[in-house]
Amino acid sequence: MYGVLKFHRDFIALTGFILYSLEQIVINTPGAVSNIFVGAAWETTWQHLPEDGVVIVTDNNVYDLYRGKFPGFPVLKIIPGEESKSLKVVEKLSDKLLKTGVGRSGFILAIGGGVVCDIAGFLASVFMRGIRCGYISTSLLSQVDASTGGKNGVNLGKIKNVIGNFRQPEFVICDTSMLKTLPEKEYLSGLAELIKTGLIGDPSIIASLENKYQEVISRNNEFLSDLVARAVRFKASIVSQDEKESGARRILNFGHTFGHAIELVESAKHGFAVASGMKLATLFSQEKGYISGAESSRIISLLEKYNLLGEYHLTVDKMRDLVIHDKKRSGTDIHFVFLESIGNGIVRKIPVDEVIEFYRHNNTDK
Repeated sequence: MYGVLKFHRDFIALTGFILYSLEQIVINTPGAVSNIFVGAAWETTWQHLPEDGVVIVTDNNVYDLYRGKFPGFPVLKIIPGEESKSLKVVEKLSDKLLKTGVGRSGFILAIGGGVVCDIAGFLASVFMRGIRCGYISTSLLSQVDASTGGKNGVNLGKIKNVIGNFRQPEFVICDTSMLKTLPEKEYLSGLAELIKTGLIGDPSIIASLENKYQEVISRNNEFLSDLVARAVRFKASIVSQDEKESGARRILNFGHTFGHAIELVESAKHGFAVASGMKLATLFSQEKGYISGAESSRIISLLEKYNLLGEYHLTVDKMRDLVIHDKKRSGTDIHFVFLESIGNGIVRKIPVDEVIEFYRHNNTDK
């Protein structure tokens, strides 16, 4: 199981950093222990690093915003966005990493969002057969989902994350003050994954998002730290049971079967695509008799409240092609995530054809 250590400090004399509610969440898996610090000032990361052999991986946007506070280690930069999630980029980074002189005792520090953490984690897992790594998570999407759990992957053409592995970072720092610098669409994209977590496992998150709209929109640090901590606690409990996604962890894919397909075809931001995927999965759950019409309407209203639902144009044939390549597929079946109620997700193995048939009669772009 996972462990949780929670403590509060108003001021840390040694560093001079003011903290909000600081929570440490520990993920214990058979091969590693990963510490997630929610509410910590990101500059406190330096105490977790070795004195030498550290290389920073970041993207151009994050570097431009925060480079003045980076420690004096070599920095490797990537282009922001999904296009950087490729083996070609990993190969280039590996070459640069080799030229820094870092060996098997080296340490990769990722400073960025989900793409940066994915790339850095994958690079750390394969460079010299594996070196240590840790993350400073700078986006809401990364803090509530992507940086926690040890999944690392790159895309193969248009197929998302089909090449990857599981490797836990030694630590993840989630400083919600960094979310202030996110563009609005990036922030809202992360909000969709927070909603997902609430829908499948923690209904209190949904209630908070419904009732505390102003705190969400204003990006209140303390409020967001609490929400992020709740999301990470739930994910930690799942990952500690099932690190390699062979059982319980499949529940974290709610909305992603349809969402990944929409993301690829529409080049939409991940969270917005997943929001559309969650709407479809909610309606599918209602059609199957798992969830009531009232709860279905409540979910869709919340997605609309935060302007997460947009138009998409994806034909049935294209959806079928992409679902066939989904990692959750098993032969002619797929592990699909439904909702029995808000806060209670379930996984059912159903025929791919049933998924496509549902999409057929719920889609206008035949």
